[in-house]
Formats: sequence, structure tokens, C-alpha cells
Amino acid sequence: MAPNAKPPVAKLMDFGKYKYEAAVKARESRKNQTNTVLKEVRFRLKIDTHDYETKVGHAKRFLGSGDKVKAMIQFRGREQQRPEMGVRLLERFANDVAEVGVVESSPRVDGRNMVMVVGPLKNKAEAKAEARRQKQREEARAENDRKAKDKVDTSSAEPVTQSIGDAFPAELREQVARTEEPAQQTAPEPQAPEPAPEAPEPVVQEAAPEPQAPETAPEVPEPAAAPEAVVPEPAPAPEAPVAPRPSPQAPRPGPKPGARPGPRA
Repeated sequence: MAPNAKPPVAKLMDFGKYKYEAAVKARESRKNQTNTVLKEVRFRLKIDTHDYETKVGHAKRFLGSGDKVKAMIQFRGREQQRPEMGVRLLERFANDVAEVGVVESSPRVDGRNMVMVVGPLKNKAEAKAEARRQKQREEARAENDRKAKDKVDTSSAEPVTQSIGDAFPAELREQVARTEEPAQQTAPEPQAPEPAPEAPEPVVQEAAPEPQAPETAPEVPEPAAAPEAVVPEPAPAPEAPVAPRPSPQAPRPGPKPGARPGPRA
């Protein structure tokens, strides 16, 4: 960064990132670079009207993009003896492209040809910037048109209800409406109920004086009852023991037939 400083100052950086940023800057500089190109438009002295209008249209497009236009008239045979006709044709051409260009070099004879140079009113950079802005405006207009087309118009939408009848087809709804119309016509109009008569106001009567109860004689206490004798319950008798039953003994097996009796002890 500062090789002549004491001590020198250095910066550690990513070399790949540095090369990428340098390439991006070079690309941007080439994009903004203006290279004026000289376009050439050729005429004949006996050019037809339609061909002339086509040549003028090309020249206007070149001048609008910031390039110069070189108008050239080619003479043949005896046409070389009438150069004034070529001058008039070039002046007509300059007047037709005057809205986008200005004459830089007046008509001059160059051998068998007559040449005139017309320069643009805007330079190359301004023309590119104007074309870029025009393209952005067109893209924005197209995007707005697409959004407007995709937008749903809710101004004429029918009201949405939460009834199950909306799910029925239109023919079935019309049939139900036709069946309900005669029923509505024959049904009597409901009459308003008559107001009930007003209830009479209750008459408040004066309460009669309560009779006084006679004085009661003093209560005589009753004699206490004798206590009941408690009879003890008899104890339960002990159960007799149950003698166990003798288990039946299995019979001893006898000697097998044919077997010899063993020696007796």
C-alpha cells in the first residue's frame, strides 16, 4: 500500500478476490466505453421513393444509436456531368434526418462518388443510457400490464353465503324456487296478536290484629324411667373335634405269574 513509508505498509488480501474485482472493473469500463462507428448509406441518382425512405430509416436508426452516417451517391456514365443533382439529393437527405443528426461535412466529390457525413445529436454514451432507460420503462409497463391482467376483479362478484344451497346446481335451485313461489302465494298472512287486557290493580287490605295466645300453666316434670336390666348373652358352645378318616390303603401287589419265590429269611 505504501512501499516508500518507513516502515513500509502492506495489506494482506485474497489474491483471487483481487483478480475478480479487477476483472469486474474492466468489464464495467468497457461497457461504458463509447466507440463511434461510421455507418455508410449508398444512393443512386435515380433512386426510387420507397428505396429512399428505406435508406433514410436506416440512417435515423444509426444516428439515434450514436453513430455517424456517411451518405454516398454513385454516378454512372453521363450522370457525372450533373453533380448538382447529387447535391440536391444529399440536401434532401440532410433535411429528412435533421431531427436526429447534423451535417458535419458538406457534400464533396470523391472520384465517381459524392460524399456527405452526418453526425448524431447525442453521443454514444447518452444514446446507450437513453436506450437502457427506454428498455427499463418498457419492461416495467409490461410487468404492470401482466399484474393488471392477473388481478381478480371483485367489483362485480356475487355475495358469498355459508348455506349449503349454494353448492347445488343452478337448475336445481331454479326448480326449488318455482315450487316455493305458489306456496308463498297461498299461505295466509299472519295476523298480529291482540294485546292482552290489563290486569286490575290488587287491593291492599289491612292486616287483622293477631290474637294473643293464653298463658300456659307451668310444666310438671315427668318421673324418670327405671333403667332396663342388661341380660348377658349366652356364650357359644365349643365345636366338637372332627376325627380324621382313615385313608384307604392300596392292596399289595402279588407275585407275578411264573416267577420263582425268593429264599425265605
